[in-house]
Amino acid sequence: MRTTIDIPDEVYRRLKVKAASEGQTVRAIALRAIGREIDAPVSRPVRRFELPVLKAHAPGTLKIDNERIYDLIGFP
Repeated sequence: MRTTIDIPDEVYRRLKVKAASEGQTVRAIALRAIGREIDAPVSRPVRRFELPVLKAHAPGTLKIDNERIYDLIGFP
């Protein structure tokens, strides 16, 4: 299959240099790189952490200090 992609000039220059130094074609190098990308294991998304929710009886009425926070979240 034929396709067209836009490669920045600097990247293409580096690709041509690499291909020439390896005695390969630009096509061979590009296909090898694409194959590696396709075959690479899917990286797991970064796991987000949940912040503790401290409930108050009414907004803006929570009175809390560092010691109480450390007790709630288990911080040393």
